Amino acid sequence: MASGKQSKQSLLTVLVALGANIVVALAKTVAAVITGSASMVAEAAHSWADSGNEVFLLQAERRAARPSDELHPSGYGREAYVWSLFAAVGLFTAGAVVSILHGLSQLGTGEPDSNYLINYIVLAIAFVFESVSFLQSFRQARSKAAERDTGTLEHVLSTSNPTLRAVFAEDAAALIGLVIAFFGVLLHELTGNAVYDAAGSILVGILLAVVAFVLIDRNRRFLLGEPAPDRVQQAALATLLQHPEVDRVTYLHLEYVGPERVFLVAAVDLVGDDKESDVADDLYAVAEALERNEHVAEAVLTLSRRGAPSLVPREADTDELR
Repeated sequence: MASGKQSKQSLLTVLVALGANIVVALAKTVAAVITGSASMVAEAAHSWADSGNEVFLLQAERRAARPSDELHPSGYGREAYVWSLFAAVGLFTAGAVVSILHGLSQLGTGEPDSNYLINYIVLAIAFVFESVSFLQSFRQARSKAAERDTGTLEHVLSTSNPTLRAVFAEDAAALIGLVIAFFGVLLHELTGNAVYDAAGSILVGILLAVVAFVLIDRNRRFLLGEPAPDRVQQAALATLLQHPEVDRVTYLHLEYVGPERVFLVAAVDLVGDDKESDVADDLYAVAEALERNEHVAEAVLTLSRRGAPSLVPREADTDELR
């Protein structure tokens, strides 16, 4: 499971997003019913899809936080990717598909003039609420990116925390979608041609489809077994070599098994030439010490084969083992 602080930050981010999406979805639905705007229908579908997705993300946080047991010695962290995958599929089906199909059905239908003022007011209110939600996820992403000395967007795409990635992506898509809807309504008003409103619905759907496919692909990769980046590998190697029992490391593999949690496998040479029982105790002691790090779900150590080349650590911060 993720660290307590990380889990609380993710939970707060999801709750803020859920509250904002419900309020916005209700407002957009009312506006869509009153005005009949295709863009507003697409935006309403978008917000209701996001609201449903936040429920999936809350479930992801809850189930991934369960402690390890005999059946799952590495914990239940991968459940976060399962439920986040459900959320991404929901975004595609309930958001993208509905928006695109509705927009296509409105092309050439001669949609009557809408009450444009209602649309503009609702879009403005939605922009404020979505901005608050996006700022929450942006601050969390920027803070984590700064710790790793990387760009915010790069961190969002590569992070092992699917909740942060999903909320950030959905909030960013929501703001872009509102801009698209605004221009769809505005061009409809200025030209009297409803095709712009329908096109806005289609474009919102395409935007949601792109975001959904990115999120689906990232969750798929982590479910299959995403290796930890080189920065984390080097931090783990440096940590291993700090143990007085370890002479050298010849093999190291780290794989994410949940948000900021890795499964560590290593082959090591131990100092001295102890008998077999003592060697087993030493390996167990080193593995147990590694597992006291909140970011190591499980550590498995074995002896290096004779003549295997050593892994040479580069300069690394052992605190970055996360």
